Amino acid sequence: MTFKLLRMGTVPERLIEAATRLFADKGFDRVAVQEIVDLAGVTKGAMYHYFGSKDDLLHEIYGSLLRMQTERLDRFASGPAPVADRLHAAALDVVVTSVENFDQAKVYFRSADQLAESQRLAMRAERRRYHERFRSLVEEGQAAGVFRTDVPADLTVHYFFGAVHHLGAWYHASGTLSAKQIGRHYADLLLSSLRA
Repeated sequence: MTFKLLRMGTVPERLIEAATRLFADKGFDRVAVQEIVDLAGVTKGAMYHYFGSKDDLLHEIYGSLLRMQTERLDRFASGPAPVADRLHAAALDVVVTSVENFDQAKVYFRSADQLAESQRLAMRAERRRYHERFRSLVEEGQAAGVFRTDVPADLTVHYFFGAVHHLGAWYHASGTLSAKQIGRHYADLLLSSLRA
């Protein structure tokens, strides 16, 4: 696929956008640094001023999405609504934000194992904290008698996020469902599986 040279945004923003597009299209391991800087319209020196390596770009691509999703989850989880409504909102949101930032999500789901070990472990720890916060909503609902308790909360969360992480295998922007429709279906399926 041919991409148009990026001219808008700061140098780091252009580098991240270029890397995201290229990694999503070709795969992390098939993209050379030169391709990234050419698309971003900068020099290798400029890239290395902001990012030490392609790994650093990959880490930032997904890290920015995960940070945004974590902030949003924290707002849902700590809100005043009933736990079922908060969990539904959080489940819908993680799907919608993954679809709306599909290239970022796809890059991570396909390439996370190619990060340097220290970055891979750091990213897993951040993702684990996100899942634990999400799981706490399931556990809260179980403790309140709103959700069934015969299925462990951690299994429920792994099952749900397995489906979220699999979006990259089938989702296409030209499909018939919007991000919100997909998110609502996923959230509805999660909640219906938990109802006591």
